[in-house]
Amino acid sequence: MSKQSLLKLLKQTSINPRDRNGLLPPVGERLGTTASCLLPSLLILPLYFIPLISAEILLDSAATALPGETTEEVTTWIQAHPTLRPRQGEKLFVSKSDTAAQRFTFQASVLPPGKVTFTKDRSTIRTERMTMFDAVNGITLARLEESLRVIYSLDVYQDYNDAQIVYQYPNQSAINTARLAKTPIREALQGELRIGDRYAYWVEIAQPKQGKAITGKITVLLKADVNKLETELRTR
Repeated sequence: MSKQSLLKLLKQTSINPRDRNGLLPPVGERLGTTASCLLPSLLILPLYFIPLISAEILLDSAATALPGETTEEVTTWIQAHPTLRPRQGEKLFVSKSDTAAQRFTFQASVLPPGKVTFTKDRSTIRTERMTMFDAVNGITLARLEESLRVIYSLDVYQDYNDAQIVYQYPNQSAINTARLAKTPIREALQGELRIGDRYAYWVEIAQPKQGKAITGKITVLLKADVNKLETELRTR
């Protein structure tokens, strides 16, 4: 069936191409990778504000520029991404903010995550990080995971969802150390490191003792960089 015929069928039946037996999937799956093509601040707003997307977008969207790709490929992908929609001058770093209390950033880097280290290869992206700050609605793990699904694809989200958790923090020892050192921010940081079939993932949220978390980040990285990051997380 041609793409034009498929589009016509989708519009007539209003069935998502990922559906089976005509059943509508959960809202998260209907969002696909480009739910915010009409709303630049999708990752800040509650999910029920996100409009349904067109069949054309569902067919044309794909996560094609992930860690391991060249800087040129990732830059081109960012420029064409209907959710990121960088402003003039933005290339590997994109920042969006509705108000001072709400902000979203996306950054692709040739450096591995964690402590800065020297790298000879300056043409290959090793890390892509999304950071969210929302003092109004707060940040949850579910919102970070949904941002992963929207920016990339269901395939990447499934890789994350099926990934093995290799490290979680803080443990009780780290909490006790932070309390003795009177560093509440260290105690507040909650995160995990996962390894999937395709990529590794690092999620971190700053959760205070009282009130809601207002900042968090989710990072997609090369599996080759996991040992370095895990070692730094365990000893920081």
